[in-house]
Amino acid sequence: MNLKQLEAFLLVAELQSFTKAARQLYMSQPAVSFQIKALEEDLQVALFQRGDKKVILTEAGRLLYPEAKQMLKHYQKIKVGLDDLRDLKKGHLVVGASTIPGEYLLPLLIGKFKEKYPGIKITLKVSGSGQVGQWVREREIDLGITGAFIEGESLECRPWIDDQLVLIVNPSHRWASLGAVQASELKNEPMIMREHDSGTRRTIEKKLKECNLSLEKIPQGMELGSTRAVITAVEAGLGVSIVSRYAAREALELGRVKEVQVTGLNMNRSLYQVRHKQGIEGFAIRAFTEFINDRNVLERFLL
Repeated sequence: MNLKQLEAFLLVAELQSFTKAARQLYMSQPAVSFQIKALEEDLQVALFQRGDKKVILTEAGRLLYPEAKQMLKHYQKIKVGLDDLRDLKKGHLVVGASTIPGEYLLPLLIGKFKEKYPGIKITLKVSGSGQVGQWVREREIDLGITGAFIEGESLECRPWIDDQLVLIVNPSHRWASLGAVQASELKNEPMIMREHDSGTRRTIEKKLKECNLSLEKIPQGMELGSTRAVITAVEAGLGVSIVSRYAAREALELGRVKEVQVTGLNMNRSLYQVRHKQGIEGFAIRAFTEFINDRNVLERFLL
């Protein structure tokens, strides 16, 4: 049984004529007869009684008619829905992000994407980079954006955009007027840090190891669950911190904190896109990925 057979069956039943049905279907009368015969053979019943001037439904035909009509209606509804997905008139995607991209970058990009594709619903989940990687592994999200490289056999992790970490201090801090300090001097000040699952923290630990420093040797001021809280703590003079420039941009511009260069410490990093290797890419996620990878979009709204 296929849709062409059902469509031919419905038209013959409604018009009570193979010839008239063939005309509407732009088929030959023998071709319509072949479709009906194939359907009858598949169902192993006769669907029509053939008379001299018209054909009428058998009992089996009368049973099939409303079901076939409903099946064709469902097919047409599915086709319209799929066409809408293909044309990006509707759809739903779930994006997971660590704090920096999730709070400072993606909301703006999602807003601009929604202006272009208003029918697509986007859910944004924000957590630590490790949790985002876990969401991708368990296929709870379509795409992950993280502040650290996420390893895993089932994952594909590729660089998205560059970020720079900056050392920030309270404007009245003794380092604020220096402009730069040696990396080794970080051991002399309490450091306000994000939690262990944070991509920023992972990157800081890696960068410190590159210059033979350990986070354990730096006095721990506070451990906080969000970058906004870290910046606020620095503003309050509770310690110094290393955060993303994207996150610190507003506080730096308003003079609430000061940036201090760290000599001997590489402060550059990448933000990453994380996908499941076996994931199926739908129309909406493909369009969104192309949008956030568009250099013109990034330069206009982020960089």
